[in-house]
Amino acid sequence: MIRTRFAPSPTGYLHLGHAFSAMECQRVADEVLLRFEDIDFTRVREEYYEAIIEDLAWLGLEFSEESWRQLDRMETYKKALDDLITRKLAYPCFCTRKDISQHAIDAPHGSQGSIYSGRCRSLHAQEVEAKLAQGIPYAWRLDSQKAHAEVGELTFHDTRLGKVEVNPTLLGDVVIARKDIQTSYHIAVVVDDAAQGITHIVRGEDLLESTHVHRLLQELWSYPEPTYYHHPLVVDEQGKRLAKRHQALALRELRVHGVTAAEVKELASASLQI
Repeated sequence: MIRTRFAPSPTGYLHLGHAFSAMECQRVADEVLLRFEDIDFTRVREEYYEAIIEDLAWLGLEFSEESWRQLDRMETYKKALDDLITRKLAYPCFCTRKDISQHAIDAPHGSQGSIYSGRCRSLHAQEVEAKLAQGIPYAWRLDSQKAHAEVGELTFHDTRLGKVEVNPTLLGDVVIARKDIQTSYHIAVVVDDAAQGITHIVRGEDLLESTHVHRLLQELWSYPEPTYYHHPLVVDEQGKRLAKRHQALALRELRVHGVTAAEVKELASASLQI
């Protein structure tokens, strides 16, 4: 049985890209769960939860179980973070935005442009203690090199792209928890996918690079390896991927202008970046 999830963030209204992703989840899976990725509580609004549910019902999409809200599971994510800290697979980073920009490493691969240099990774324990005592803000970063050394070589299978070799340093030492948000997308999604028994992960190809991080975390926590499907993105007339700023293509806006659910499905499929 194929079990997947559609996991929008309630920080804006759904657009054509979301519609296509939700449709692909329904197309390939026997069971589809709805999960709200709402850890960025500073941008979340209750009206967006309601609008998402309304839009999905209008599209005729159904979900197998009651939806989860990640904000209800922060303690679970904290335990996962604490495990990485205890195993010395994560370290506190005290760098400011300016520090990170000045010391960033240019990345010839990927879409990030530059990655964190790892300069806080080599801080002595006394330096770390001193900074903590001073109350200097920090974020937790995954030590990608140490994590790679622990799990060894990894791959993942994508039904569209085939076998992909994991590059553990593709995104550098990513942030896995912040001062204001005590977790990250990377931790929350990996923990929840395992907890919900997700066998197949269906999402846009803009998240392909994150999968390299997620496979590391899955292996570190001995979670089952899911199958992936990173589908093409829906783009605007200029060929740029849709974002929540594209209000004209928000599903609720299209509905107001008389566009039917069937027409939305056709429009989304016709706007793919192939």
